[in-house]
Amino acid sequence: MSLLGNNVSKFRMILPNVIRGRALSTTPKLLASELVVHRDTEDNNPCIPFQFTEANMKRLVALVQNYPEGSQRSAISGALDLVQRQMGWIPISAMHKVAEILSMPRIRVYEWATFYTMCKRRYRGKYHVKVCKTLPCMLRGSDIILRTVEEATCCTVGGLSPDKMFGVDLVECQGACANAPVIAIDDDYYEDLTVNDVYNIIQTIKCGNIPPAGPQSGRFAAEPACGQCSLLDCPPGPGYCVQQSLFCE
Repeated sequence: MSLLGNNVSKFRMILPNVIRGRALSTTPKLLASELVVHRDTEDNNPCIPFQFTEANMKRLVALVQNYPEGSQRSAISGALDLVQRQMGWIPISAMHKVAEILSMPRIRVYEWATFYTMCKRRYRGKYHVKVCKTLPCMLRGSDIILRTVEEATCCTVGGLSPDKMFGVDLVECQGACANAPVIAIDDDYYEDLTVNDVYNIIQTIKCGNIPPAGPQSGRFAAEPACGQCSLLDCPPGPGYCVQQSLFCE
């Protein structure tokens, strides 16, 4: 047998052991039907009427006026956000109402609502807890933060707490990587989290209060965790490092 043949044979013998020896990390399965398919239910079907409140209708009219005649469909993002803030989620009847107001096919609203994960197509609790699982947060212990969130809210990923107060979901990057690990609760971001921070945040919400958002470690925004270590001196004035020969006499 040739040298190449011997190497291939050895590789085939080693490969199964390599595969068996690897520790694989997996995330909860997201079913395709959950992402893109609508099924009529008792609380989510086209027969349930939806109307914007008077205040939200005024907001929607103001949004539409930002776009030229014939391009009012560009307000779809703001329209669905108003629905979600009014209802807590976006039922199918609300999608139909948005399509009617913006004079666009219903399928275009469906496409938007199923593409963007911030659009909640089922009720996700009074407080929607989103745990970031992307690499920076994962390296800083997002798996532990997730388990703590589930325990503190009595809610597993994708479900609702028994009192329907909390819904928990895993999400991709929330844009605060320098402050990992991060969770978002509705519009508020909680950063630099520890296990104790998570318990305190959830308990504060259960007591009817809103905990202060931002880094929980005491630092300001995304400043260095060790304190400021650059730009400590006053900036130099005009002419700094300019050749003497370039100065006007």
